[in-house]
Amino acid sequence: MKTALVTGGSRGIGRAIVETLSKDGYHVIINYANNESAAKETLRAVSGKGELLCFDVSNREKTVEALANWASANPNEYIEVLVNNAGIRNDNLLWWMENEQWDKVIDTNLNSFYNVTKPLLKDMLSHKSGRIVNIVSLSGVKGLPGQTNYSAAKGGVIAATKALAQEIGRKNITVNAVAPGFIHTDMTSGLPEAELRKMIPLGRFGNADEVASLVSFLASGKAAYITGQVININGGLY
Repeated sequence: MKTALVTGGSRGIGRAIVETLSKDGYHVIINYANNESAAKETLRAVSGKGELLCFDVSNREKTVEALANWASANPNEYIEVLVNNAGIRNDNLLWWMENEQWDKVIDTNLNSFYNVTKPLLKDMLSHKSGRIVNIVSLSGVKGLPGQTNYSAAKGGVIAATKALAQEIGRKNITVNAVAPGFIHTDMTSGLPEAELRKMIPLGRFGNADEVASLVSFLASGKAAYITGQVININGGLY
C-alpha cells in the first residue's frame, strides 16, 4: 500500500484530502500540531486506515525529527505522496501588522514547505517516484488586501513549486500547486460570504471535497504528465 502524508490533515481541506486519499487506497499519515481530538476524529472517519503524526511544520528541528522517526519505524515504506496543506491566516493591513503576524504566517505557510519537503525528497528520488501537491491560495495568485503576509507566503510556495518541478522531473516526481478560492472551512467562517459570492461567477463558495478531488487526481497516475502547474479552483474568481 502506498503512503501519503497530509500536513494539517485534521480539519477542513486537509481532512477532506485525508478521506479522499484513503478511499483511493493510500495509507494516510495525518499530521497535526495541536488539535489531537480533531486528528483522532479524522482517523476514525477513515476507519483507522492511517496514522497520526504530531509535529509543528513551522518548527524545522521537530519536523525533521518526526519524519526521521517515522522512517526508522517503517524501513520498508516511504512517503510517496506529500500534500503540503498546513497553513494559517493572521490578517492585517501591512502598516498595522505586528512582526509576529508576519513571521508566524511565513513560517507556517512558506518555510514549512522546505521543512517538510526536503527530508522526504531522498526517498522519492531513490525510488524514482513521487507526487508533491502544495495547497496555495487565490491570495498567492492575485494578492488580497489585508493579507500581505499570507499572499507573500503562498506566492513563495507557488514559485518554489515551479522551480522544484524542474529540478526533479527527470526522476518521475511531479510537483504541482492547487490554489483554492473561497472554500467553506474554519478559515473562511468569518468572511462576509454574501458579499463575496457576488464576485464569484459560479455564485457560491466551494467545498473542501471539491479541492480534495483535484488533489486526488494530481496524486494519481492520470496526472503523470502534469508538473510545475498551479491549478486554480475558485469558481471563476480571478
